[in-house]
Amino acid sequence: MTKKTKVGLIQLKISKNRELNINKAIKQINEAAKKGAKIICLPELFLNEYFCKVENHSNFKYAEKIPGKTTHMFCNLARQLKVVLIISLFEKKMSGIYYNTCVTINEKGKIISKYRKIHIPDDPGYYEKFYFRPGNLGFKNVKTKYGEIGSLICWDQWFPEASRLTALKGSEIIFYPTAIGWHPKEKRKFGSTQLDSWVTIQRSHAIANGIFVAATNRVGYEKKGNRKIEFWGNSLIIDPNGKVISRLNSKKSGILVCAIDFKKVENARQHWPFLRDRRVDAYRDLAKNSKND
Repeated sequence: MTKKTKVGLIQLKISKNRELNINKAIKQINEAAKKGAKIICLPELFLNEYFCKVENHSNFKYAEKIPGKTTHMFCNLARQLKVVLIISLFEKKMSGIYYNTCVTINEKGKIISKYRKIHIPDDPGYYEKFYFRPGNLGFKNVKTKYGEIGSLICWDQWFPEASRLTALKGSEIIFYPTAIGWHPKEKRKFGSTQLDSWVTIQRSHAIANGIFVAATNRVGYEKKGNRKIEFWGNSLIIDPNGKVISRLNSKKSGILVCAIDFKKVENARQHWPFLRDRRVDAYRDLAKNSKND
């Protein structure tokens, strides 16, 4: 297993034109590969504007089978470039059953892992429970030519249990395809605090698990009816000590390519042995709901 690799995060401004989004993603993946990236991750649900801003049955038309046309296209691309791709799709399991799904494709063009988003939000402008069932495939780790990796999705990044269980399965880096931003009316009052909280929680996952964390987000305003979201970008990579080692501008599409040394995972876990000192016998109540439920 390799001890060093390069990771590429693709930060995109998503349009209403699906084909344009695909072409833009492919172009950026090619550029990331030219810069040496071996594991490349796209933002959450990158094929379309973030349709979960509203509850509308017509949006189910965006769902697709996995494997299917889109995965076939990106499997071919991964094989041509000899890279690992992580892509986020609106999965149609069958009529009436849909998931927010992340697919990992290896350098041979084969789907080697599929993760279905476990934590599904329902907040103003983020009506995902209308569209997605909670994931049923558990937390994932997959061995690739370029390292052991796990993938979670957006809202999952706020839950310490998700990153801990992914790390315990063997992952040395967790990828978070993301679609998160500000409600424009709230930005002036709460914007800096919300963004800081988002970065802080991911730094905490890196520290607590001695693991690299990589989150890639979209950028730009997206509007549906009277619903607006300004996606805040800030795609970033954090090392096992919680240091932000690379970060993109918040307002622009871009490519982040960053060298990763997996020796830092072992070093961090030896010096901060949080995994060693866990008291699983004392955590039984974690499997229960709160006393007020």
